[in-house]
Amino acid sequence: MRVIGGEFRSRRLKPVAGYGVRPTPDRLRETLFDILAPRIEGATFVDAYAGTGAVGIEAVSRGAAKAILMEKSRDALKVLEENVASLGIEGRVKVLRGPARLLLPRWEGDIVFLDPPYGEQAEYEAVMRILGEMGRGLVVAQHHSKHVLAEEYGKLRRVRMVKQGDNVLSFYDQVTGS
Repeated sequence: MRVIGGEFRSRRLKPVAGYGVRPTPDRLRETLFDILAPRIEGATFVDAYAGTGAVGIEAVSRGAAKAILMEKSRDALKVLEENVASLGIEGRVKVLRGPARLLLPRWEGDIVFLDPPYGEQAEYEAVMRILGEMGRGLVVAQHHSKHVLAEEYGKLRRVRMVKQGDNVLSFYDQVTGS
């Protein structure tokens, strides 16, 4: 696993051993950040299920001012912190331990990325409802193609979907007007 682009391009990241973490594939991460390019510079990026930290680190590498990485797995947190330290970006990245549904209401981000374990469909719904109530920023949910997310969650409406293999990126933005 490596950083795809930006300041830390081609730098290797340590993976988490075992089956509990499913890293976002490099090609999908590249597609995600090609789409986010106009919004990433200077943004606060929240990765609510950070795993190794690859997506949040990619955001910082591509110009995000700050990344907030949330992870509840002790094993993944250890690797995530090692990856952040190996790049010397501790001042630009905040690592939080705990479940996303408890941490998200306390942290604001311009862009929120969600990639809970695919088997935990209830987690998607709970977190999307929380973010829909908050109605702040852009939310990107990575999910399996067989898992259908709603078109709207509170103040958030899906504005784009990108499918690559079994992976889908669903982009939600704030409903404006009325």
